[in-house]
Amino acid sequence: MDGVDAIEADTALAYGRHMHDQFGIGLINRGAQISLSGRGMVEAETGDIITVNPGEVHDGAPIGDGGRSWQMLYLEPHTVSAFFQDMTEGRMGAFELPNPVIRDRCSAERYRSLFAAMTACSGAAQDLQVEEHLFLMFEQLLETKKTVAAARSVPKAIAAAIAKIDDEPDMPLSLDDLARLCGISRFQVLRGFARATGLTPHAYMIQRRLQMTKRMIARGDDLAEAAVSSGFADQSHMTRLFVRTYGMSPGDYAAARR
Repeated sequence: MDGVDAIEADTALAYGRHMHDQFGIGLINRGAQISLSGRGMVEAETGDIITVNPGEVHDGAPIGDGGRSWQMLYLEPHTVSAFFQDMTEGRMGAFELPNPVIRDRCSAERYRSLFAAMTACSGAAQDLQVEEHLFLMFEQLLETKKTVAAARSVPKAIAAAIAKIDDEPDMPLSLDDLARLCGISRFQVLRGFARATGLTPHAYMIQRRLQMTKRMIARGDDLAEAAVSSGFADQSHMTRLFVRTYGMSPGDYAAARR
């Protein structure tokens, strides 16, 4: 479905701190994991729904030696917004998913039906089924939804630094550059940026570059071209960071998109 990526994983890999520019809704199928999310430290076990908001810094590690497996749907914000706007007849403004873990058997069964429909062969009947399952899943999430009255408070200077990287993640930047842009010291930039985003400016820039790379690969761009255009030194540099963040190589991601 346009605006949705489906991922299945079975791994003992521990993921470092990273973020997505999409909403993530998933289900732990086997094992358990612990994660430090933007909403606190959480543990999820078999049968639990897990969620992540766009831009939310998080990590993830298995509990025990057996690893864990999960299914995950990553949905573009405009896709989620369209469904919620429809469900609330346009009354909903900005929003986020408040619960990083949902322990509910009915929700888990509903998610399994959604994922199965989403990853089956396409067709008009299948598209109808997917939309129905998405509405039912979102209805469940809407019951625990938290409306965001206003954006999180971020100092104007730091907001400018974040916007600079968001707009041009491929451009080389130094703390000096950001300090001049913000009109504050390099240390103030570093401290304020980490408080606002959970990442240092460099780590945040890497995440934005990786997201840019994913978009280019998804539309069929050459891997080496995607690496250089996203601001990486070369394809091998991009590949190392891609695998560390997403648990798969850019080549595997490209093949899965075909």
